[in-house]
Amino acid sequence: MSSIASLTITQIPAEAEALRAEVRAFLTEATAKIPAHIRAKSWSGFDPEFSKALGAKGWLGMTFPKEYGGGGRTAFERYVLVEEFLNFGAPVGSHWIAERQSGPLLLKYGTDEQKRTILPKIAQGELYCCIGMSEPNSGSDLASVKTRAEKNDQGWLLNGQKIWTTNAHHCHYMIALVRTSGTTEDRQKGLSQVLVDLSLPGITVRPIEDLAGDSHFCEVFFDNVQLSADALVGNEGQGWEQVNAELAFERSGPERIFSSVVLFDQWLAYIRTPAGKRPESTRLAGQILTRMAPLRAMSIAIQEKLARHESPIVEAALVKDQGTVLEQYIPAAIADDLLSRDEADVPFELMQTLTYVTHIAPCYTLRGGTRSILRGMIARGLGLR
Repeated sequence: MSSIASLTITQIPAEAEALRAEVRAFLTEATAKIPAHIRAKSWSGFDPEFSKALGAKGWLGMTFPKEYGGGGRTAFERYVLVEEFLNFGAPVGSHWIAERQSGPLLLKYGTDEQKRTILPKIAQGELYCCIGMSEPNSGSDLASVKTRAEKNDQGWLLNGQKIWTTNAHHCHYMIALVRTSGTTEDRQKGLSQVLVDLSLPGITVRPIEDLAGDSHFCEVFFDNVQLSADALVGNEGQGWEQVNAELAFERSGPERIFSSVVLFDQWLAYIRTPAGKRPESTRLAGQILTRMAPLRAMSIAIQEKLARHESPIVEAALVKDQGTVLEQYIPAAIADDLLSRDEADVPFELMQTLTYVTHIAPCYTLRGGTRSILRGMIARGLGLR
């Protein structure tokens, strides 16, 4: 109970809120010509030029130390930026994973050479990373990792396969969870993280088309890939602890609340019009907001813990699980509302946005950990397992 009870109401500091107006002005112009059904893709939307533009403004790697090309600013300032990126549906998918979790992971566990090589390019929006955690036939059971890196005279020899690796076909590096000793029966023991240059010989990346027609998920195959000795991230055998700390960055952010927010905003704009206004729609809007507000407060409270260099693993799992429930409820509830109307009265772009979000919503419970895994972690945090 202690870990859950540790979340306290936290406000975003005024100096961080002061950024919001400038960011909104930039995004209003930058996203003005992007249709809503495209903006709904947001953090899966791949646009390197947009990422470079953010890097030029100093809006990537804001929390990285200045000596590694970052801004040396606070986690709350970054939080404000990310909230606005998602609310506008900005195409941030190119740099998203690198800036959100690969960079912070390297800051905490990487060598000085890894930091100096990788972090400045992430902050410039010119280097992208993917996550190598999931494997075939394992679901979300990370402890069953079979991909193996064996030590040799040149460093580490990598063999195996990763799957559901977002944007691997566009990325420069993968931070992979691999087995460096023991067998799968050893579960969490014998696991390490390695930094993999995806241009190395022996690597094959194969995109997977999803239900919505996009191909941002990938399979990645490693066939005798020779990594250098300094590819190891952190300490050998401590991959389990490291990857759980990394997942706190992935599970706690506003993207676990706002994946359907572009659709919600489009629908709100419609039900404010004379043609769209109905009492039951107004009640639904209130229901959604009353569920969103406490989740946002919890997400902000976790940011404070991350800013204090704590690792709120259980709290992040709670926000991710309940955030996903809300993200999937929004398209389902809006579909009920819109499909009960005369089709001719509903704007075509709104229906296109609803169609896309409805197609992609089932994957919300897969990315970042399945519902059963997260609820198991929460139960463990409550002392029930």
